Amino acid sequence: MAISLHLRATAQVTTRSRLSSAPHAPLDSTSVSMRLHANAHNALATALHYMRQPTANVHGAARKAAQALNALQHLASTEGGAA
Repeated sequence: MAISLHLRATAQVTTRSRLSSAPHAPLDSTSVSMRLHANAHNALATALHYMRQPTANVHGAARKAAQALNALQHLASTEGGAA
């Protein structure tokens, strides 16, 4: 069991280091808006998924709904609107 946990943790660290070492291209306002919109959409879809389960994960759904609201507020601020 301990070896399995160690291997899983090692794989996660390796994946994270590969992702963090990738070069990042500068983002324009359209890319940022699209990313924020996608983040909000995905968070709400996940929240709905949590609530549709036979044993609804209310806390998880609330957390994802808060993430969606945060993304929408950032989207509104980048586009000059009010949230």
